[in-house]
Amino acid sequence: MTTYILRHGQTNYSKRYLVNGDPEKGIHLDEEGRQSLSHAWTTLPLHSVATWLTSEFPRARQTTSLLMGVPSAGLVVDARLNELDYGQFEGGPFLDYAVWLDAHGADERPPDASESQREGIRRMLTGLLSACEHPGPRVLVGHGLMVSVLLWYRERGEGEPMPLFLPEAPYVEPIAIPDDELPVLITTLLDDLDSGMCEKISGAGGTAIFRISDGPAVATVNSVSPSPSLDKKDLPHA
Repeated sequence: MTTYILRHGQTNYSKRYLVNGDPEKGIHLDEEGRQSLSHAWTTLPLHSVATWLTSEFPRARQTTSLLMGVPSAGLVVDARLNELDYGQFEGGPFLDYAVWLDAHGADERPPDASESQREGIRRMLTGLLSACEHPGPRVLVGHGLMVSVLLWYRERGEGEPMPLFLPEAPYVEPIAIPDDELPVLITTLLDDLDSGMCEKISGAGGTAIFRISDGPAVATVNSVSPSPSLDKKDLPHA
């Protein structure tokens, strides 16, 4: 069997690179996000899906509902698939969070947040691994960070550490992972997280600091962000 993993459709928040890690906020797909689902209708085996899985967030649940059409298969809402908790950065520009993350690293929790970036990724991966407990084929609608991690893993070089910042994940583009590959993939990523296989360099005095990977910026958010420029840095989704 196979699990198809995709990011939810576009929202007014994500279009402007504003972060939302609180599922209580009623943020839904915008018109472009709803229109984009037509691509998934042609790439997913919709008539044979046995289980649908999604997070608690309205944008993910709406994406799932629109893809399902008339509910006929099992629906599983799993909080482990939720977006990262951004703490005091909730509702603000991603670049504000990015500046903080660049300074503090993946292991530190933002003020008022319940988890660090690394803890959040671990949570999402354990939720993804549990998908195999449900009948397949499965469609899992999650959030950009998890999809970005999976896309990075597919292209990683041998021994390459997970970067602090990952390129933005596309909306509603399924990644198909067979059941015999999914546990191996997730176990490898979890082992990397446990062993501290995240990209970093040594700063003055031997202090560990995390570096944003070199590469083209994938987000320009000056219109909504007062933050300092992060030129020549990979910026993920909001």
